[in-house]
Amino acid sequence: YPFPERAAAALGRLWQRAQFLARPEPRETSLSDVDAAAATSALAGAPAGWLEAARVETLMRAYGIPFAGLQLARTAEEAAALAGGIGAPLAMKIASPDIPHKTDVGGVLLGVHGPQEAAAAFDRLLEQVRRARPQAQIDGVWLQRMLPAGQEVILGVVRDPQFGPLVMFGSGGIDVEGLGDVAFALAPLDAAEAERLLDATWAGRKLRGFRSLPPADRNAVIDALRRLGQLAWAHPRIAEIEINPLLAYAEGVWAVDVRVRVTGG
Repeated sequence: YPFPERAAAALGRLWQRAQFLARPEPRETSLSDVDAAAATSALAGAPAGWLEAARVETLMRAYGIPFAGLQLARTAEEAAALAGGIGAPLAMKIASPDIPHKTDVGGVLLGVHGPQEAAAAFDRLLEQVRRARPQAQIDGVWLQRMLPAGQEVILGVVRDPQFGPLVMFGSGGIDVEGLGDVAFALAPLDAAEAERLLDATWAGRKLRGFRSLPPADRNAVIDALRRLGQLAWAHPRIAEIEINPLLAYAEGVWAVDVRVRVTGG
């Protein structure tokens, strides 16, 4: 620290945090609908690295985070068959452990209608991605029902070796890296801490509404933040989580893209 005042302030914050964590009321009591057993089962036996989609979906549902589920098509014919059951419009995204940012390589197609379009979109996605990333492992294409437009925010967790899981919140979608509008807090969070996280970012402040942008459900975003923090706090194998975007509506939220990375053990 360049000045002793900063060191003293840091020590003061650490003391406040220790007092907060030492409160007699356990954090889990406010999340009584969490299915801890299902989450533990989803992580059991998972190899180190990014979790497969089925395990991610189980984690989200176990902790009550609304998630627009994915279905994997390995061929154009499978994509057509799945599209008929999911309905339209569809979002289709390349499934590859080597491509975390799908839009950078043309790996996302939106507004797909019907089985024929889905089959054609499957072939188009594979062609575009193989041209951009010829060495990438491609498992197929994810199909997902498109959700209405909402305010896009990002939620995340990264595990710090000293302080444990840090919860992140900020502007989501493709604005994440460009705007750098993110804030962090130590997990687990209570409602007041989660609200302060929102207020520290433009993404969180505009959830109250801005000009022609209608207000979104801040309480639902706060609830999702707390659940995400509790998930990472309760399961030390979780090294990283990214929900981008989380769509916030006038009522409720939906996680669209979710990635979870775990360590070995």
